[in-house]
Amino acid sequence: MPGRPNGDSGDRGTGTGVVTRTRQKTKKPSLYRVLILNDDYTPMEFVVHVLERFFGKPHEEAVTIMLHVHRHGVGICGVYTFEVAETKVTQVIELARRHQHPLQCTMEKE
Repeated sequence: MPGRPNGDSGDRGTGTGVVTRTRQKTKKPSLYRVLILNDDYTPMEFVVHVLERFFGKPHEEAVTIMLHVHRHGVGICGVYTFEVAETKVTQVIELARRHQHPLQCTMEKE
């Protein structure tokens, strides 16, 4: 059987296969809790300001979290990916130091 002009012999029944495409499963990023720790010197109003400014909490929720921190020694400000949590911790600590408050903020894996 003579070949076709494009070099195809017309033999379609042999050499067939299935093309499979592998999908990479994306893993959800780990989440971290941002925590504020109680101290005896930082004013309660400053803690409320921090919660409103850096964590977007409405005033009433910020007051509730601040009172929880005051009574229990620690409170959760929010849950974020590592980079966001790290940035928020740094922002809180820097603002506290600029205002000469010993407020501590930390993060822990959820």
